[in-house]
Amino acid sequence: MLAAAPVVAGNPTGTSSVTVVVSALASSQSVVKLYFYNLRDQFLKPQGYAFKKVVQPGGQRQITLPVDLPHGEWAVAITQDMNNNDKLDKNFVGIPTEPFAFSNNVRPVMAPPDFNECKFVVAGPGKVVSIVLTK
Repeated sequence: MLAAAPVVAGNPTGTSSVTVVVSALASSQSVVKLYFYNLRDQFLKPQGYAFKKVVQPGGQRQITLPVDLPHGEWAVAITQDMNNNDKLDKNFVGIPTEPFAFSNNVRPVMAPPDFNECKFVVAGPGKVVSIVLTK
């Protein structure tokens, strides 16, 4: 008779609920876009994100977004589209002129951040990722 496979605590191959809180929004009306990445070599590349969420702040200066993420390493990039043109506006040298932020509150100086700087680990329920928007 075969024994049943042991049940592993923590659901290691499953998903967990993560709450992303974005504060200090530049506008309580302009749409906020959250880009979720789980592949290091795709981080910040066009269409390289695993999925995107678009949130309307609804008059608030903070948004709270619950998402279910597969266990593993994740990073989030956030933009706020102040003029509603559906893109991140940049100046002539490529620096964003609209508010943006990254998980772990990474503040890039001369170049975009690396996935490793922004990553967080999803391994169980109750994870909260707090991000302050850069104006």
